[in-house]
Amino acid sequence: MSRISDVLRNKGADVVTIRPDTPVSDLLSLLVGRNIGAVVVTSEDAVVGIVSERDVVHCVFGRGGQLLTTPVSDIMSSNVVTCVPEDEVDNLMRTMTERRIRHLPVVVDGKLIGIVSIGDMVKARIGELEEERAHLHSYLAAGS
Repeated sequence: MSRISDVLRNKGADVVTIRPDTPVSDLLSLLVGRNIGAVVVTSEDAVVGIVSERDVVHCVFGRGGQLLTTPVSDIMSSNVVTCVPEDEVDNLMRTMTERRIRHLPVVVDGKLIGIVSIGDMVKARIGELEEERAHLHSYLAAGS
């Protein structure tokens, strides 16, 4: 059973963060420039929110161009679900699906150490299944 620590070991622990007072226009530059879907919002090294492409799109509908000068804190999700390296991938995939969450910051002792996406977890699970298949194939071939 894969754990979040395994996912981070394979993908790396690079996390893009932004301050809550940063204008949305800078957030958009960061999302596009880094080709990412979400950014963790931090203040004094503490996770205070997360903001995604979806958050921006929903707010553009109501605010239009005015949104660009709005601070990230006005559009971020502040009720952030986090995980720890010891969490199992399967359990978190279920949580992410049920709660419609695509990104989870990984936190240890209040410190941000990484971020995982549903795509990262699917990739890890596919790797597990491929490994199981190879073992079963080898077992069956040895028994013939």
